[in-house]
Amino acid sequence: MSRKKWITFLTDYGLENKFVGICHGVMARIAPDARVIDVTHLVPRGDLGHGAEIFRQAVPYLPEDAVHLTVVDPGVGTPRKPVVLVVGDQLFVGPDNGMMLRAADELGGVDAAYALDDPGFRLGTISNTFHGRDIFAPAAAHLAAGVAPEEFGPAVPVDELIRIPDPVRRNEGDTFYAEVVVEDRFGNLQTSLDSGFLESGGATVGTKLELISNGETYPIPFVHTFGSVAEGEALAHIDSADRLAVAVNLGSAANKFSLHEGDTLTLRRS
Repeated sequence: MSRKKWITFLTDYGLENKFVGICHGVMARIAPDARVIDVTHLVPRGDLGHGAEIFRQAVPYLPEDAVHLTVVDPGVGTPRKPVVLVVGDQLFVGPDNGMMLRAADELGGVDAAYALDDPGFRLGTISNTFHGRDIFAPAAAHLAAGVAPEEFGPAVPVDELIRIPDPVRRNEGDTFYAEVVVEDRFGNLQTSLDSGFLESGGATVGTKLELISNGETYPIPFVHTFGSVAEGEALAHIDSADRLAVAVNLGSAANKFSLHEGDTLTLRRS
């Protein structure tokens, strides 16, 4: 197996403690020539859906010559499997909890999967609660150093990998039902609707929309960008990930509409 130049790293560890730095140190000892890209370590704690969306939206822009290490692991210490996924020429490392599969699908799907069972590719002592340090970071580094995925353990049937449910997304006549998949620090609400899905349902920039939330109906212009409406006004636009987002120009759509990540919203062509 050829070496990988890059390791990308995504977790819910936060930045106020030692966990990210320790994992960097473990990887540097094993694969000192590999460069690490920190995608984010601010995934909400244990939020697999959020992590899956962030990873799916990031992976098309990450190096192809890479091992992608993702650790959002609310099941740490339980019998869930640590795995490596082969996705074309790229490798994904993390727990088998569904968080990696949307990103894998974005790149064409999983070609093969292997359990990270061989203790020779782990740290000597395995804790109950820090498998990022003890199992996943060492595995990512060994893969980057050229160890073949099949050397880590037995094959795992791809159709047995755990999946998390896809976000709500449907169109019925003039009405779209969508899930808020990401609420960002500005209060923008990214939904599960992409531009192609909207267009197939008759909604494009310029279409008049109504947002129905908590029993109230709000007119929402479908425009190009925040500045297309006055300060404090709500809008819908296609964001940089090709998703419909609900926003407020220089304000918070999350606060205005009392909608948050995981909520379902209704949009109607008016």
